[in-house]
Amino acid sequence: MNRRRLVVGISGSSAPQYGIGLLEALAKLGTVETHLVVSAGARRTIELEARRDPDEICALADVVHDARDLAAAVSSGSFLTLGMAVVPCSMKTLAAVAHGHTDDLLSRAADVTLKERRRLVLVTRETPLSLIHLRNMTAVTEAGAVVLPPVPGFYARPRTIDDLIAHTVGKVLDQFGVEHHLFHRWAGVPEEST
Repeated sequence: MNRRRLVVGISGSSAPQYGIGLLEALAKLGTVETHLVVSAGARRTIELEARRDPDEICALADVVHDARDLAAAVSSGSFLTLGMAVVPCSMKTLAAVAHGHTDDLLSRAADVTLKERRRLVLVTRETPLSLIHLRNMTAVTEAGAVVLPPVPGFYARPRTIDDLIAHTVGKVLDQFGVEHHLFHRWAGVPEEST
């Protein structure tokens, strides 16, 4: 049986832990074939912030595509996927997607996702936001993307940083209809609290 495919992009923004968490969750689930594109900046932030070897992270994916290879399978709309998640999504990558500036595979794959009317989820990572950032978020949203900043949901009562990451990863998986048990969903106020 063929598994559904999902393109995962990790850009050079701070917080590569979100992209790593997504890859780990998908590898554990085993229900989706992952196609990974890691920017040069992301390789560096993985080393600096996650203190992990980028090649170790790449090993979590089923297929890894060189970010400079514009002839990779994920650069074509004829390569069928569920869509793409860019986790985290830097403001540089957001701007490239918003303006169709596809000079690397990460931005090209995102552009293809939009043109094929597939789900594109951008986990934007920046604060505070400038008017330029907000306008770029509006542009990608109008083009069909989902902007999903990593905003924690405290209703799930997180106890660790990993719990906070899992919440965002779960919200990303929800966008693609991928079942998971990464966080407790809100089910209303518990009886004993009323």
